[in-house]
Amino acid sequence: MTDTLSDYDFTLPAENIALHPARPRDSARLLTVNRTGQGAFEDRIVADLPALLSPGDALVFNNTRVIPARLWGLRTRGASSVRVEVMLHKREDDACWRAFARPGKRLAVGDRIAFGETETACLLSGLVGEVMEKREGGEILLAFDFSGPALDEAIARLGEMPLPPYIAAARPAREEDRADYQTIYAEADGAVAAPTAGLHFTPELFARLDAMGVSRHFVTLHVGAGTFLPVKTENLDEHRMHAEWGEVSPETAAALNAVRARGGKIIAVGTTSLRLLESAGGEDGTLHPFAGDTAIFIRPGYRFRIVDRLWTNFHLPKSTLFMLVSAFAGHGTMREAYAHAIRSGYRFYSYGDASLLWPGA
Repeated sequence: MTDTLSDYDFTLPAENIALHPARPRDSARLLTVNRTGQGAFEDRIVADLPALLSPGDALVFNNTRVIPARLWGLRTRGASSVRVEVMLHKREDDACWRAFARPGKRLAVGDRIAFGETETACLLSGLVGEVMEKREGGEILLAFDFSGPALDEAIARLGEMPLPPYIAAARPAREEDRADYQTIYAEADGAVAAPTAGLHFTPELFARLDAMGVSRHFVTLHVGAGTFLPVKTENLDEHRMHAEWGEVSPETAAALNAVRARGGKIIAVGTTSLRLLESAGGEDGTLHPFAGDTAIFIRPGYRFRIVDRLWTNFHLPKSTLFMLVSAFAGHGTMREAYAHAIRSGYRFYSYGDASLLWPGA
């Protein structure tokens, strides 16, 4: 089994990194990776998806909604002040969020960080959080002075859309990113990163899929900022995934089990949908209702229980997502597919192009 970080490295030219989405969304390019036939890769566009599915198949989408989770604040301790960037990544309760802070080393338990225009939390223009815990890698637990809907409103007002670091480093966030970095079916607030494979879908594409008898189903996985964190250990057995909260409803589980019983294929739209479905899958291939945290780490050697096809974007070198697609379609196959995509000018990462993967042998 491939189990070292360097096995998942590759060189990606800067010109292959997408800084803006395709317009319209379903005009993005699509690479099909199918090793069940001749093994060739096929270059298409997203709008071709209905031709690649069959009546009775089921698409499973992650309906999480991205919140503006990047906050800028000021930590004041006596006469000393420091500006702090906080990226929320997992809600713990009505008033507490786990977050990644920069510079994390300048923070201590008990520090209070003022976000917005004032340090006075009772004024609507500001928000204050207290550092309750510190962990490795700049991770902190913040207890805010607001809770529930009042906290949600304050975050929505003061926060920035959390664009991935490689986009944020190249250009500032723009007003259009609030719509561009959100799927058209986003519903459940809580993600701090978009389930980007779903960004390609349009109402027109949904209508064509409906007409041919492909069903749509929704699960919720609140994608955390841990998805952006680099893997820091060469030995992948030592890597710790950050937990994310997800839910598969009893109704969705029953519907997808019925799809499989009728011979339909389950197509996960995005690695987040796949990770949640596999977390909820039994050894016998039955999908069960699920509500809770998952920190599943999928890499070559994993035996898939639920998902028959994977629709996904192109991922970063040395990332757990590239490991996941390598587990699904085969490590050698995905290295060849990515080399083909780079040569052919495909656009990578969150705003980039799509791929449709068949399982490897």
